[in-house]
Amino acid sequence: MRPLEAGPPVRDLVLVGGGHSHVQVLRSLGMAPLPAARVTLLAREAHTPYSGMLPGLVAGRYQWADIHIDLAPLCRFAGARLIVGEATGLDLQRNALECAARPPIRFDLLSINCGAAPEALGADATRRTSDTEASAAAGVPIKPIGRFLPHWEHALRSARPGAKFVFVGGGAGGVELALAARRALPRGVRIELVAAQLLPDQSAWAQRRIAKELAKAGIALHQATAVASGDGLLSLDDGATLEFDQLFWATGVVAPPWIASSALATDARGFVKVDAALRSISHPQVFAAGDIADLQGQARPKSGVIAVRAGPVLDANLRRALDGQPLRRFRAQKRFLSLIGVGDGRALAFWFGLALGGRWAWRWKDWIDRRFMAKFQVRGGAPAPRMQEDFDPMRCGGCGAKLAADPLRRALARLPAQQGANLLQGIGDDAAVLRSEPGPLVLSVDGFRSLVDDPYLFGRIAAHHALNDIYAMGARPTSALALATVPLMAEAMMEDELYQLLKGAADALNADGVPLVGGHSSEGAELSLGIAATGTADGPLLTKGGCRPGDRLLLTKPLGSGVLLAAHMRGLAPSRALPAALACMDQSNRAALQAFRACNARAATDVTGFGLAGHLGEMLQASGVGARLWLHRLPALPGALESFRRGAASVLQAGNERALADWELRGCAATDPQVRLLADPQTSGGLLGCVPESEVAGCRQALLDAGYAASAEIGVIAEEGRRLSA
Repeated sequence: MRPLEAGPPVRDLVLVGGGHSHVQVLRSLGMAPLPAARVTLLAREAHTPYSGMLPGLVAGRYQWADIHIDLAPLCRFAGARLIVGEATGLDLQRNALECAARPPIRFDLLSINCGAAPEALGADATRRTSDTEASAAAGVPIKPIGRFLPHWEHALRSARPGAKFVFVGGGAGGVELALAARRALPRGVRIELVAAQLLPDQSAWAQRRIAKELAKAGIALHQATAVASGDGLLSLDDGATLEFDQLFWATGVVAPPWIASSALATDARGFVKVDAALRSISHPQVFAAGDIADLQGQARPKSGVIAVRAGPVLDANLRRALDGQPLRRFRAQKRFLSLIGVGDGRALAFWFGLALGGRWAWRWKDWIDRRFMAKFQVRGGAPAPRMQEDFDPMRCGGCGAKLAADPLRRALARLPAQQGANLLQGIGDDAAVLRSEPGPLVLSVDGFRSLVDDPYLFGRIAAHHALNDIYAMGARPTSALALATVPLMAEAMMEDELYQLLKGAADALNADGVPLVGGHSSEGAELSLGIAATGTADGPLLTKGGCRPGDRLLLTKPLGSGVLLAAHMRGLAPSRALPAALACMDQSNRAALQAFRACNARAATDVTGFGLAGHLGEMLQASGVGARLWLHRLPALPGALESFRRGAASVLQAGNERALADWELRGCAATDPQVRLLADPQTSGGLLGCVPESEVAGCRQALLDAGYAASAEIGVIAEEGRRLSA
């Protein structure tokens, strides 16, 4: 097979999990891209933790950001797609990775580095489980770390003198966490460790040394095996029972159920059996590394050190497998240096049976860990060379990619006058309205290029966004047509991309009772989706022109999606801030309209590309009134204001801010992030409703009950003028 040449993607390489091996693969791809291959990373969370630094975080020596790798800029650097989701199954006949709450992801080559879960004991003493959703009553597994940390933070905040924290597991993870917890928790909190044997992979000397450290820290050691937990009690195999307020499992690990139940060859605990090339011994299209892999002929303890060392070999072999070349052999170390922090600024170094320690060992460990993490900090969101734009600033997706308000209005003004006996409402409102029987026909069209890597999520957001114009008119959407553009790839890949995109749109439309009745597809430079929606008015229309002095302005969703998307593209906002924005965009406005209808709203619009200031300005002009806005009541998405402070802004921001010239600013400046938020272009934004003052309390409660947690009363309609007060 000849080497792949540069050109449209013809192979799908899918990476499952952002583990220690995969982040090295991504870094390598950024420096030497794979020709003719599309790379996708499926990760449970947008940040991946470095497990070696977790005890330091627990001890208070690191911050959250210190121990997490932000996968989004790393994927952009690698030219890879990032899909945040969880694998649930594996169809090896169709080469499809099944996922929770989204369609399967196709692959030609699959690599698994998703880690493993502690083999925790639940309330049922007769079986072991890898259920990571364990309740606090039965104990919380240390892995996955993303689910452990919220439990730990809550436990730390609620710890009271006399409380008992119990850790189960005598390996390096359990011992180091117990010692770290001692530093973080008040002295009145008791800490106990349950372990049949301390550091079973180390020498007797090392085991005695760590036992002395536990005793010095006042941590009680129970040399036994836990057999059951539940209702605040932990049962041991020696017949003893321990009460606990908090229980944490750092025991042996098992594979996620979806791997164990697949057709892959696995060991007794569900780990993927791989050969020396890190390739499945049963399915050559699958590779695995890290804790999830069972390296045949090289049995080793589960260790982050081995996962790190496997990264370069995995990267080389994925490239070679796609290119049809012989694979490299991975030789796992039998012995390696172990550094264990003891929580008080010291660490112990274990090497060939020796156990040495001191503050120098902690400084050494800290240097090693920080050096590893620094490799994956992509500064400024720098993209891979093949993804570099030829202009600056980077162009936004979503509503940030719309034409600005002024050139759009000028172009529309040059069109011939609208004609037609059936035209009731034309260009200028949120949707057009035609006379029809039994009621007016409402029509709108909207679309943009993809703003996220996940085509399924993009389809959902685009569908919600298109329906919002219909809802803003007080109408009920009845049908939709789609215009989809898919980039050139191998035929099977284009088919799957189109399916993912339309499945997302159809799922969102169907949830609102709107059928996708047809459309058109084409090939283009990038993924995009336009949707034409049709609706009917079951009651009086909600136009922009019904506002009356004294009415209150209610906004159903927080602002900031534009600046967050722009900041995300430039690496100026952590991916931790993005999920809330995407969830907001993936929320229908149907229930918001129902709340406005029930509360006799007089006018409404949806807040999208021209920002709240622009869309509110259209309402005020159409109604012949003014308004007073309360800046401190504007709801903002997490991270939006900070993104403005860091210099991020959508490419539409400057054009939208012209609308702020009509406003009198009191106690604030045009450069304040809260003021700039008014001009931020929203994608699938909320509804802005004008409600009689007497209906405000009931409407706000109805919006909260419908799931619009950030909905707020933001201003009042005035006779004239526009004033913005801090």
